[in-house]
Amino acid sequence: MDTLRQCFSFIDLTTLNATDTEARGSMFAQNVNRFADEYPDMPNVAAICVYPSLIESVRETLRVKDVKIAAVGAGFPASQTFSGIKVRECALCTEKGADEVDIVLSLNYFFSGHHEKVAAEIREIRKAMAEKAHLKVILETGALRTAENIRKASFLAMENGADFIKTSTGKMDPAATPFAARIMCECIAEFYTQTKVKIGFKPAGGIVTTAEALEYYDIVRDILGEEWLHPSLFRIGASRLANNLLKDIFSQELAFF
Repeated sequence: MDTLRQCFSFIDLTTLNATDTEARGSMFAQNVNRFADEYPDMPNVAAICVYPSLIESVRETLRVKDVKIAAVGAGFPASQTFSGIKVRECALCTEKGADEVDIVLSLNYFFSGHHEKVAAEIREIRKAMAEKAHLKVILETGALRTAENIRKASFLAMENGADFIKTSTGKMDPAATPFAARIMCECIAEFYTQTKVKIGFKPAGGIVTTAEALEYYDIVRDILGEEWLHPSLFRIGASRLANNLLKDIFSQELAFF
């Protein structure tokens, strides 16, 4: 049960639909507030993750101090717009109140072999955000496919300003996989050995069941160790997982989120 409670505390509660409204952002925040009131002995989710247009509605409603506001930016989910627009969008996200911004690594540059362009774009976004927010870089490992590509993308992100590396947008298949997670965690461990800088890990996309959450928990614990089993270094991007974890923790249906 302690492990399930921990897994719940790692969740980035996510809504990323084209039909999302400000009211939906507010509803997510209200649900998080209500959960804190009704279950004061439970940890809450780590963050609420939304499109930039919902940041303000979440910020205005959310009153649980330790729950972060995360936004997707930089032309999410395809990252196929101008670099200047990506940089400005991420800066605006932090100005509107986002604590964290999730961006997608520029696969168009990556697959063209322009790795320095990938790196420069991440650096510019990091610079524009300053220290106002954490930067999560999504690798879209389902597109990268090979261990070599996942490893190269992981280091490009970490070396150029990422606070977290994240598997997937959840907008293409396959999304998160244990195969990609292991490679990414091994890269994080290697980067830490080289630099003593701890980079966070976030699997996201298609993680629905308690068993799936526990599988990623085990990967992080086994490769990175107990120090990474904290919301500051481990997140799970999910929308349906929260209710399934609550069902297994409390042995009853709890459609909270």
